[in-house]
Amino acid sequence: MAWPAAGEKGGAAYLAVPLGATEQHGAHLPLATDTRIATALVARLAEQRPDVWAAPALPYGASGEHAGFAGTLSIGRDALESVLVELGRSANHFAGLILVNGHGGNAEPLARAAATLRAEGRRCLAWSPSRPAGAPGPAAASRWDAHGGFVETSIALALGWPDVDVALAAPGNVAPLGELASALRAGGVAAVSPGGVLGDPTGANPEAGQEFLDAFSADLDRCVGQWIAGQ
Repeated sequence: MAWPAAGEKGGAAYLAVPLGATEQHGAHLPLATDTRIATALVARLAEQRPDVWAAPALPYGASGEHAGFAGTLSIGRDALESVLVELGRSANHFAGLILVNGHGGNAEPLARAAATLRAEGRRCLAWSPSRPAGAPGPAAASRWDAHGGFVETSIALALGWPDVDVALAAPGNVAPLGELASALRAGGVAAVSPGGVLGDPTGANPEAGQEFLDAFSADLDRCVGQWIAGQ
């Protein structure tokens, strides 16, 4: 839309910004995986809530842990925090800002930025997907993983991305993240998974991906509804 329409209607609308990353997701998924998932969730939210407008995505985040893999681009935690604070300050024609995060590495700078904006008196909600309580369904229940594995590959298949190559999908490091934390901090993902995958994408399927999408969308909609209501 042009700015007059945004000015006329934006004061009663909430702006939802997809926050993603440009980083490796194994040999079988595109670099834009996190950005595309966040964008899809924001699109669903805007469809469900006419008072929520979908903004263009921010496709770069804090992806230092994926350094060493070709194609990964990162602006770092401090820069990301600054970008989000300035973005929130500029969104003063809207009733509030909703930051929908698709990359786990963004979580800490996102939380700090949202806290700063709220301390300045601005309405800001930061949301990231987490494992659905009770798991979304039998297929997905036992296959939760962290990066480029069953979860993200299934979601990519559910969304019908043409650039997913399941023939190249191979298991990575399947140990729980808690067990890998020290090695990840010291050497990044490459230190624990030469292929870049934390989990196992084999057997990923669109049905499980739809379960995850529905669970994430329901949680996002619930959180936004409570936030709008002031809870």
